[in-house]
Amino acid sequence: MSAARAGYRVLLEDVMPTNLRHAQEALRNELGPDALPNVTFMSTIEDAVRQADLVVDCVPDELESKLEILWLLDRMAPPRSVLATPTMRLSIADLANCTYRADKVIAIAVEASALSAGAGKEILLRNGPLTSDETVALLKGFWERLGFEPRFEGFALEKL
Repeated sequence: MSAARAGYRVLLEDVMPTNLRHAQEALRNELGPDALPNVTFMSTIEDAVRQADLVVDCVPDELESKLEILWLLDRMAPPRSVLATPTMRLSIADLANCTYRADKVIAIAVEASALSAGAGKEILLRNGPLTSDETVALLKGFWERLGFEPRFEGFALEKL
């Protein structure tokens, strides 16, 4: 909701069509019908990430789930796409190293369900040892535009 409210084009995908219908209803109730043109509901991951600059997954914070989704996203999203994954307990360095774009993978250190907490809140981002300056800058700008206060921890913090 925050991304749509900030004017970003948002593509939502879920394997369960009923979840997409619930999301559409919640967005309409929260943001009103005028915000829905910024949101498109997709039926496949491939369609959702085909032109994405930033991809945020919302799979459970379990190693197998994260590895599977990052493997799919790494192969389906354009090479320029940044992959941001909510995780409280998994190593972003290990997850990033399972992709061909370790420089474009970053952790959002919250539970996926907490991403809708709202503006004005601090959001912790964990970068890996190979995370690029461009990735850090993109995520910093994204969260600031949403009204959050991004804070980074991880490797090579002198980059920040």
